[in-house]
Amino acid sequence: MSLKDKVYNAILDDIISLEYHPGDILNERSLIDRYQCSKSPVREALMTLCSENVLRNIPRYGYEVIRLTEDDISEMIQFRLILESGMLSMYYNSFTAEQIGELEEIDEKCQSDSSDVWTHWAHNVEFHLKLIESCGSKFAMEELERCMNRLKRAYAQFYKNKNDIKLLSTDTKHHSEIIAGLKNKNSTQILKNLTADLNDFGGLENYIV
Repeated sequence: MSLKDKVYNAILDDIISLEYHPGDILNERSLIDRYQCSKSPVREALMTLCSENVLRNIPRYGYEVIRLTEDDISEMIQFRLILESGMLSMYYNSFTAEQIGELEEIDEKCQSDSSDVWTHWAHNVEFHLKLIESCGSKFAMEELERCMNRLKRAYAQFYKNKNDIKLLSTDTKHHSEIIAGLKNKNSTQILKNLTADLNDFGGLENYIV
């Protein structure tokens, strides 16, 4: 991993962990001191984060952490619905017993009564990536992963600090029905529960009309 990539990951991790909040202004000098590196990798990392709409460059001032809105989340959830439902509509008949077994193992981790938000998030991402990987499209899986990486920021911003987090498994409660639909080769059951699952994002509802 290059030094630029290390700095990029460190800044992104600090944004996701809310070390830097939406609206905060970052500047090159403070980042150079924080990450103990030269100006070049910091600037390259900042430019990449700007291109990904994580930061906004404000000339002669710094780099603002962009606040994701509920409209942003809605657009990403709808993109996921189009991508995931489209792939599953075409390939639900081709899932093997081994692939379904792998999904069941991941779902067990999703349903565990854990209070660790990011472990739960990682298991949920793993489940959906495995769904698309099993459809056989590397490109679709890469696009889903890119979207999930952006949604992770929204998960931190809108969900991580909520005071009513008691049972994280409730926002993955539809996984078992998706798996049952795959076993039954029932596309209606799969797509109905996929839609419900995506609409439960972060404990907030009704992203999909």
